[in-house]
Amino acid sequence: MRITVAVIQATPVFFDIHATIDKLERLVVECARKGCQFILFPESFIPGYPRKFTFGSAVGSRSDAGRELYKTYWQNSLQLPSPELTRIEQIARENNVYLAIGVTERDVLNGSLYCTLVYLSPSNGYLGKHQKVKPTGVERLIWAEGTGADSLRVFDTEIGRMGGLICWENYMPLARMSLYQQAPQLYLAPTADARPTWPATLQHIACEGRCFVLGSNQFFTRSDYPSAYQNFLDEDDLILSRGGSAIVSPQGEFIAGPLWDEEGILIADLDLADVLKSKLDFDVIGHYARPDLFAFSRK
Repeated sequence: MRITVAVIQATPVFFDIHATIDKLERLVVECARKGCQFILFPESFIPGYPRKFTFGSAVGSRSDAGRELYKTYWQNSLQLPSPELTRIEQIARENNVYLAIGVTERDVLNGSLYCTLVYLSPSNGYLGKHQKVKPTGVERLIWAEGTGADSLRVFDTEIGRMGGLICWENYMPLARMSLYQQAPQLYLAPTADARPTWPATLQHIACEGRCFVLGSNQFFTRSDYPSAYQNFLDEDDLILSRGGSAIVSPQGEFIAGPLWDEEGILIADLDLADVLKSKLDFDVIGHYARPDLFAFSRK
């Protein structure tokens, strides 16, 4: 099977869920016109990755202003289900594309937020989600740990088997192995990591999992923050995220990207037979596995 995929490197309309979905729709329409069947958006594209925010918190101390800021972030995060999700389902259906979108998900019952990757089909709408099982560093202040086993899954779709992990979850070997056990053809790695070392992580996963790897990041500058939030930044904070989005083959070769220092869309035609061919000499869950020596149990 041959498919056409797109990776979005773009800036959300920060802390504005409705304007960000407007932008998401424009990008989806553009990709669909170019024949794309699947589109990946970055980590927390809705409503934006709150880089440099402290939410008024330090060890043993929280401020009223920080709680107010958390409320604003919560109000502009995506609830599942919600009218906003219904609109995104309609966007997928009208453009006949599969979508995977990094969002901050809000739980209306318990008030917590989660870093989530949402999957949508053009025919069936919402397919499911993956919640980040271990937020990194100070991310734990705002994002709760995800549900884990229920969301560590690969979706078997008409355009291939797809699943993924978010940002530094990809440095968790057993989390990767949990996906490899389900034989993904499209491995998704939305991120907020814009270091020069990140593309090498995508290459490693591609070689290890023998799958196509799609990495998507935001491009974000100081001016993309509303003026009310720019006081959180240092004077020399001009580019907050350089991007680094890329599409990598099952042999670890860059097909598109890495893309740095600008918004853009990476588009590639993929032959899923390349996944099978790459397993001639390495198959992490097949002939290169040693279950007699190493046991992996997925609950």
